[in-house]
Amino acid sequence: MPEITPHVPARPSLDGLDVRWAAEWERAGAYRFVPPATRAEVFSIDTPPPTVSGSLHVGHVFSYTHTDIVARFQRMRGRHVFYPMGWDDNGLPTERRVQNHYGVRCDPSLPYDTGFTPGDRKRVTDVSRRNFIELCERLTAEDERAFEELWRRLGLSVDWSMTYSTIGHRARRVAQQSFLRLLRRGEAYQAEAPTLWDVGFRTAVAQAELEDREHAGAWHRIAFHAPGGPVHVETTRPELLPACVALIAHPGDERYAPLFGTTVTSPVFGAEVPLLAHPAAERERGAGIAMCCTFGDLTDVQWWRELRLPARTIIGRDGRILPEPPSGVDAAAYARLAGATVHTARQRVVELLRESGDLDGEPRPVTRPVKFYEKGDKPLEIVSSRQWFIRSLAHRDALLRRGEELTWHPAYMKARYDDWVRGLNSDWLVSRQRFFGVPIPLWYPLDEHGEPRYDAPILPDEDTLPVDPASQLPPGYTEQQRGTPGGFAAEPDILDTWATSSLSPQIVCGWEEDPARYALTFPMDLRPQAHDIIRTWLFSTVLRSELDAGALPWRHAALSGWILDPDRKKMSKSRGNVVTPMDLLERFSPDAVRYWAAGGRPGADTTFDEGQLKIGRRLATKLLNAARFVLSFPAPTGEATGTEPLDQALLAALDDVVRHATAALEAFEYTSALERIERFFWFFCDDYLELVKQRAYDESGGPGPESARATLRTALSALLRLLAPYVPYCTEEAWSWWHDDSVHLAPWPAPQGTGTGDGELTGLASTAIGAIRKAKSEAKVSMRAPVETVRVHGPARDLELLGAIGADLRAAGNVAALEFTQADELRIDVALGV
Repeated sequence: MPEITPHVPARPSLDGLDVRWAAEWERAGAYRFVPPATRAEVFSIDTPPPTVSGSLHVGHVFSYTHTDIVARFQRMRGRHVFYPMGWDDNGLPTERRVQNHYGVRCDPSLPYDTGFTPGDRKRVTDVSRRNFIELCERLTAEDERAFEELWRRLGLSVDWSMTYSTIGHRARRVAQQSFLRLLRRGEAYQAEAPTLWDVGFRTAVAQAELEDREHAGAWHRIAFHAPGGPVHVETTRPELLPACVALIAHPGDERYAPLFGTTVTSPVFGAEVPLLAHPAAERERGAGIAMCCTFGDLTDVQWWRELRLPARTIIGRDGRILPEPPSGVDAAAYARLAGATVHTARQRVVELLRESGDLDGEPRPVTRPVKFYEKGDKPLEIVSSRQWFIRSLAHRDALLRRGEELTWHPAYMKARYDDWVRGLNSDWLVSRQRFFGVPIPLWYPLDEHGEPRYDAPILPDEDTLPVDPASQLPPGYTEQQRGTPGGFAAEPDILDTWATSSLSPQIVCGWEEDPARYALTFPMDLRPQAHDIIRTWLFSTVLRSELDAGALPWRHAALSGWILDPDRKKMSKSRGNVVTPMDLLERFSPDAVRYWAAGGRPGADTTFDEGQLKIGRRLATKLLNAARFVLSFPAPTGEATGTEPLDQALLAALDDVVRHATAALEAFEYTSALERIERFFWFFCDDYLELVKQRAYDESGGPGPESARATLRTALSALLRLLAPYVPYCTEEAWSWWHDDSVHLAPWPAPQGTGTGDGELTGLASTAIGAIRKAKSEAKVSMRAPVETVRVHGPARDLELLGAIGADLRAAGNVAALEFTQADELRIDVALGV
């Protein structure tokens, strides 16, 4: 590497390094992907596109730093790193942020207002779909600029010329093209079916997006009427009584065996319902017999399908009781519920049961797990609706095989993927009844009555993609035919955001668009992501790659954990316990923040600790000062190398560090690598520099000073490169003082094999100089104070090794006499004198 005259500042500082070097890296195009000749020369990363729904938090900084450490290491290993960044900017989180930020609500029936300007956000204003999408685009653009600023400040070595968004032109084209091909092959299909429904967002929800939350409720003991006397059922959802289509008990339950096949009458609503047997009924729960309603939960759906029961749907998509009673239900009683929310309907049914005498005792409070949409705030309902699905159940075995082929970091995370795939109970629901997303690219012909023919969708040509059916025409139709009998209607739904982000490898690698780039980058080398979205992003990406390419999308999956607050709770914006990253970057420096993040092992949850940020800042500052100190010595002449015993031992230890760090980083064990590098760094700064500085200052000539100077520069060069992936700013700064290239484009250090010293010597040297320091500290004298005698007692081998560095020990400790006495164990006595 070419050397220049060192330009070392008198007082090195971390302040301002991030701004200066980030600008220089951008100017020089340091991290631009330059396509090489072969795939083997590429390392491609499927970077998670963060959700654009507000601000990034420290958890993002944590996990994205892990990815960047790997990217920087692979670049220094000589690979052409393909490292794009995306923004996941469509979907429910974005819509909710836009609604709250501007105080608007989308009403697709409204016309477009060319002059609309958001007003007082305290008053909700209904706007057209087009106006709403424009607001989404405006706010996401602002958020993305802020995201990019923070990522640049953190020092992510991303190729910013390759940024994409999941609502952008390329992503929409890829998502629609993949969907249409799946549709033609029968892998995508639509069906009218019971669907998990979020009444707040008014959209269907997929199995992967569910979470159980503890929810307060009550058990109600209700009497159904039978010829032989009442049949008591216990339920937490009495409001579903008019939706009841059967009572279900376990076939082995002797209490109900005589009643199987008979009919009972529901209280208040007078509906005739059969009493049936099914093995999924829980004998120990409640009275051991349950209402099957259409639909209260997923077990109801199972019973409804397997027992071929009729449907009595009462809850609409808005979460309110439908206005018309289902068949067989008393209309007068039902009228008391019509139009009410689920909560209000529950209260009214309980009142009706009290009036009729069919409520046995008072409700008993209970807290139980209830299914929620992970981003919603109301319990999910199950409604019947027409939805689009991508087949996944049929590919379960293939998906499990792909999980075997994938290399998992850490390995135990594979079990989460396997459990999820084996536990699938439905195909992937990909349609959403929302607005800001990739449109499902279809139209439907309308019959003579104006009803859509869902069995004969009209597909666009692929070369016209992306399309918006709501504003564009199907082939062969005119705008005047939209919505008229004999004309056409647009598919109103959009694709779930996971249905687009699951195609991130295809989007960034140039599937069907850039064959040369695709051949160089796909399948990708690495998918880094959080462990909690294995069932969503990782699973869905494996599925889409299996269906589109018949291959794994990447070779490795590196899972990061969560950031926990001091109470060991996950940090999240919804909990209000997040830490703002920009404040940390400004107070401690990006290098300090990255150092802290690197301490989180793959897959492990990590508690946020400002103490680690302080240690990181101290390390980065120490590195600058150590580099300045090393470069203050005259450069070694010619081909000088370390020849003295301590120098030889240091170089041997350095080779060991390089070997360990290289192997660890190749295995994505960045924390293990840092721990080994850091131990060596502090020995180098705290002990080795002190031990050899007098020899390095010596201008009398001879091999000793030259050996010290050569070893100091060799070690500094290697340390700067070893630490560069972790603390990029301070390493770049120190490197620039004596090189005219970037440390991040320099080759990763390799073992030199020039150190032949005994591996134990560095540890013995630390022990000896540490004993001298301790004695001076306890005596409360200056570290420069003279020492009369140091007596070393120990095994012959230890005495031989320490004797070989006697001159360095005496100089470093200002020791007058160094005496050695053989003993079984090492002991060092320090006599300071008068």
